[in-house]
This record gives sequence, C-alpha cells and structure tokens, in this order.
Amino acid sequence: MTTDTPHPAPKRLSAELLALAEAEEHHDLTLGALMERLEGRVYTLFLLLLSLPMCQPIPLPGLSTPFGVAIALLGLRFAFRQHPWLPKRFLSIKLTSKFFPAALRGGAKVLGTIERLLHPRMTSLFDYRATQFFAGMVICFCGFLLLLPLPVPGTNTLPALTVIFTAAAFSERDGYFLVAAGIAFVATLLFFGALAWGGVEAVSWLGHSV
Repeated sequence: MTTDTPHPAPKRLSAELLALAEAEEHHDLTLGALMERLEGRVYTLFLLLLSLPMCQPIPLPGLSTPFGVAIALLGLRFAFRQHPWLPKRFLSIKLTSKFFPAALRGGAKVLGTIERLLHPRMTSLFDYRATQFFAGMVICFCGFLLLLPLPVPGTNTLPALTVIFTAAAFSERDGYFLVAAGIAFVATLLFFGALAWGGVEAVSWLGHSV
C-alpha cells in the first residue's frame, strides 16, 4: 500500500519578503535580479513590492515614475497572460541595501495583516479570462497614474491600493479582495476626476481674473 506524500503548503507572501530581506541585507539588488528571485510569483509579489511604498500620501521622489512604468507594463502583460517582462533599463535599476531590506520588512508587516483576511472566496470569478484581462488593464491604468509627477498629496495612495488589492486577490483567488479592488478603482477614478475638474476650474478662474 502506498501513501501520497503531502505537498508542503506554499510560503506566505510575507514570509517570502522576510526571507528576501534577510538574504539581501548587506548588498544591493537590481530589479532584474529581484524578478529572478521571485520566480513563479513575479506578478503577485513584484506588484505588491512596487505598490506598497507608493501608499504614502507624498509621492516618492525618484521612485514614482520608474515604479509606475514598471507596474503599468506588468499590468499590460498580465492582462494578455504573457510572461513578466521589463525593459533592460528598468531591470538594471538598483535597490540599495540601505533602503530595500527595510522596505521589504515594512511590506511584510502590511502583507501579514492582509494575509489574515485572505481566503479563497468567490473563486469562480477567477475562472474567466475576462477577469484577468480587466484586472490587468486596471493595474496598467493605475501604473500610469502612479508615474505622473503630480505635486498633490494622496495622488499615489488610491491607485497603489487598487494594485495591492488586485494582486492579493489573485494570489489567493479571493473574490472579496477583487471586489475591494474594484471599489478602490472607482474611488481612484472619482478622485482623479475631481482633481482634473478642480484644475480646469482653477485655470478658468485665473483666465477670467487676469
């Protein structure tokens, strides 16, 4: 009589981030090397890694644009079920040992909280190709918003949260998080719509006052 050997449960995303932080504690890492280290979980982990620092109200100088471009490109490829890819100029971007391990640990704490809420729910949503297509296009659009050098506090937060909820939803096939991502995306559209309307009104007012 033979018994099947149970397969070990996949590592939690937060545990993978902590292990990566320990491994890269004392030397710099490029985005390309990071993609290789993440192997089969590039989309979920990499999108989470790029999005978590963007949740701050103040846009990060020097990071918002390259991270936004990377998120947009990955979202586009995710939509069409293509292998993760970034241009060479992005793969060579260095993540310094002074910043990156601390960012990983901070991200692991946030993910630890999210993981306690993540469960496979409404999994039939993920059986449709259209779900991944629309999710990828939402990620791509949010990446475009993140790369804009807008000097307005809070412009990064909602797009980043949309990407985080979407990546988390696909990591555990959690339909509740996918719904949360949809709500965050609608809030993003409303926020940027109000911002654009306010800008047009301000320009119009200045034009009339001159």
